[in-house]
Amino acid sequence: MADFQYLDERFADLQMLRYQLKAFERLSLQQKTLVYYLSKAALFGRDITFDQYGRYNLRIRKSLEAVYTDLCIDHDTDDFKALEVYLKRLWFSNGIYHHYGSEKFSPGFSEAYFRQVMHHVDARRLPLGDGQTVDELCNELCPVIFDPTVLPKRVNKAAGDDLLLTSACNFYDGVTQTEAETYYAAQKDVNDENPPSYGLNTTLVKCGGQIVEEVWSTKGRYGNALRHIVYWLHKAAGVAENDMQREVIGKLIDFYETGNLRLFDDYCILWLKCLEGKVDFINGFIEVYGDPLGLKGSWEGLVEYIDEETTHRTQTVARNAQWFEDHSPIDPRFRKSVVKGVSANVICAAMLGGEEYPATAIGINLPNAEWIRARYGSKSITISNITDAYNKAASGNGFKEEFVIDGNTLDMINKYGDTCDNLHTDLHECVGHGSGQMLPGVSTDALKAYGNTIEEARADLFGLYYIADSKMVELGLLPDKEAYKAQYYSYMMNGLMTQLIRITPGNKIEEAHMRNRALIAHWCLDNSTAVALIRRDDKTYLQINDYSALRQLFAQLLAEIQRIKSEGDYEAARQLVERYAVEVDADLHAEVLKRYQRLNLAPYKGFINPQMLPVLDAEGQIADIQLNYSESYAHQMLRYSTEYATLI
Repeated sequence: MADFQYLDERFADLQMLRYQLKAFERLSLQQKTLVYYLSKAALFGRDITFDQYGRYNLRIRKSLEAVYTDLCIDHDTDDFKALEVYLKRLWFSNGIYHHYGSEKFSPGFSEAYFRQVMHHVDARRLPLGDGQTVDELCNELCPVIFDPTVLPKRVNKAAGDDLLLTSACNFYDGVTQTEAETYYAAQKDVNDENPPSYGLNTTLVKCGGQIVEEVWSTKGRYGNALRHIVYWLHKAAGVAENDMQREVIGKLIDFYETGNLRLFDDYCILWLKCLEGKVDFINGFIEVYGDPLGLKGSWEGLVEYIDEETTHRTQTVARNAQWFEDHSPIDPRFRKSVVKGVSANVICAAMLGGEEYPATAIGINLPNAEWIRARYGSKSITISNITDAYNKAASGNGFKEEFVIDGNTLDMINKYGDTCDNLHTDLHECVGHGSGQMLPGVSTDALKAYGNTIEEARADLFGLYYIADSKMVELGLLPDKEAYKAQYYSYMMNGLMTQLIRITPGNKIEEAHMRNRALIAHWCLDNSTAVALIRRDDKTYLQINDYSALRQLFAQLLAEIQRIKSEGDYEAARQLVERYAVEVDADLHAEVLKRYQRLNLAPYKGFINPQMLPVLDAEGQIADIQLNYSESYAHQMLRYSTEYATLI
């Protein structure tokens, strides 16, 4: 499709992109149908993610959608246009909190206007509770929308706060941080060699003075959404590519129907072993970044198929996983003597859902359970059509020219940057997350609120250390021994400076991946003269004085962070994160924002999914799956809110 357009609508600090399903037409009819059924299952979890991100999100979304689509309301006023932007941001973030910074959005329209238009809308289109009036609904929602002191952050990680009582995420109800930590500590059996991910699929609730778990299953909380997901998983199982793929889907259905975490572990093991077939998927309660305690899994969905043209790169990394482990610059006590079951593919995303939509990862490594990784391995993916869309959108936008120190460095990044970015993602996901081992008896959640940042830093450092190794050239993964410098410069510039474009002035760094990058970059800056921030023409630039010395810094920090994780050293993790990963230099921040603003770019990108349309034959059977890339952002979101509404 020569006229395919990657760039789409822009609003607030967001730019919508499209991603193309490369070589989709080469899939067999069975594979296309499997992708279609799995895509339906991926989209039916949408309301779960909204609800997990805040208990009022679904009712606010439905109220605003009713206003937005009411043709009798004047759409040409400043208040309506501000409401439209607010609604589009809400769709993007699966709720009223920024998808990255987690702070609550400030509406550009007034409470009086909101109340006025709510009364204008047909009340039957509003999410009224039993016997509730429109005024009562407004009284319930207005403080959440308009009062900045009411539920101000989705995830709060500020040291010293009760992280549950100060976070608006909807995983806990009336439970303090101490009560939750005590509850889950009591569940653990130190003699259990296969511990489940305690709390992964439950809401922890205090009821009548007792703390209980509400299980997420087809018969429990989120039951209607999960029953729809299960329906489409059954359809997918009927067109699976092989028996093992069918068994994987069946085991996931068993988990959804029971909520039994032991079955989820069984599913994870089967899933990572299932390597035959071209189509794969992620569907479930997976990542725990949305929980300040790092226990509860946010729902996400992803449907994918192998990108055969480029997957050789990740497979080369996977085949050499034992070499990477054996040569890692960490204490030998923390190395795995035998690396098992590492697999990796470059894939094309076919559908994004839940926490992976509209903003998505570019690489994924699963499962997360440490004992499964150690015993059975892991499966990694790098998403080629998503990175391709990002690269196309960034081409020629002036960002690198503004922040890179000189022409030679800029030429180096333009020459090697995309290749190095992809390889670093491969190393991070495929061998970084899967590397190392914890000492016997160390709990997987020993680092508590700092665990996510430490783990992401560990994987990033693994990739940074190895991307400069001559082995990369020997394996044909990089063209020459100088290419790695493009990644070193870009990474350090981002960690020290340019990621600050995503921070609101006066705020600290909260998101785990941003903390990870800040930790690495500031630790290196503080512990060596290999890197420096210099002033030139009244602007701040990163200067790398010694690339080889920087690699040794990465090795040194990797060794310490692996020790912290392997030993469960909470205090060392806390000190490292709080010292290097949280605070923001206000003057530098102001400068970076000013320089970035001149470029007129959006700091965040997200994606509009392709629309899949089944073509039926005379007997009503699927004869093909057509792709439509023309759907607008608002139309897609409103369609999803109608077709995939399951919880309100």
